[in-house]
Amino acid sequence: MVANTKIGLLPGKEAIQAKGWLKAHKWLILRRLSQITILGLFIISPWIAKETEIWLIKGNLASSLVLDILPLTDPYVLIQSLFAGTIPIFTGILGAFIVALFYFLIGGRVYCSWVCPINIVTDIAAWLRSQLKLKGGTQINKNTRFWVLGFTLLLALITGTIAWELINPVSMVFRGAIFGMGLAWGVIIAIFILDFIVSRRVWCGSICPVGTFYSLLGKQSILRVNAHQREQCDDCMDCFLVCPEQQVIKTPLNGASKGFHSFIDSSQCTNCGRCIDVCAEDVFRFETRIPFKKNTIQNLDNKHLEN
Repeated sequence: MVANTKIGLLPGKEAIQAKGWLKAHKWLILRRLSQITILGLFIISPWIAKETEIWLIKGNLASSLVLDILPLTDPYVLIQSLFAGTIPIFTGILGAFIVALFYFLIGGRVYCSWVCPINIVTDIAAWLRSQLKLKGGTQINKNTRFWVLGFTLLLALITGTIAWELINPVSMVFRGAIFGMGLAWGVIIAIFILDFIVSRRVWCGSICPVGTFYSLLGKQSILRVNAHQREQCDDCMDCFLVCPEQQVIKTPLNGASKGFHSFIDSSQCTNCGRCIDVCAEDVFRFETRIPFKKNTIQNLDNKHLEN
């Protein structure tokens, strides 16, 4: 990884100078609060229920019940259960539908950057690599994650259990937070070493089946990052350097001459907002991508040209 090509600073330094530290880390701070709050609610709910008999949330990240009313089920776990030959109860199906609808609209890999606690580990590893200016590493084909996803479903089919959840790092960290970390520490350290030494963000980008599943779920999501002021881009490369899925940045910034619009359409985008944070020129922002609105504008432009 290299320093900022414009003024010789590490990614984000120019943004801090231009708009202050807080605004240059706004989405990062909100993501950390989201991740910690979600995990914290599961941890403190039993204690609150003991004192007030009110359960904020029961269960775990795979299946839970909010305020004894709202069921939430991980649709990926539900699909594994179906492959394992288990018929889910109605509330499980309803909970999976609610979660799937949310990620379909907001963006599937929002789970990776706003919910998953492992993201904190991979972010730290990536940050250390940038600080130490580490380059290169072993390259793992990004399509590997689809093979891993398929393997977890095949494993469920063969074993008749949701076997992946026994070794899923997210599930292990959750169980560790409730009952004691134990082996979960080894998993966290292994993922950190993998991302820090072997290759940049290799776990989330090339292996993790959970993020892969959610990327498929949110392929047509409405909420997207938009390079709405890409004409102001000064090619500093900060957004590219901090992006966990760097390939998604290229098209919206460089595709104007080829007829591409400015939205990041790739389902691999995690909507983490770091490109928004580190851009001193405010090229990026979150926007809703509404197909009929885009088509209407395009039709109006075509009519204008015909006249």
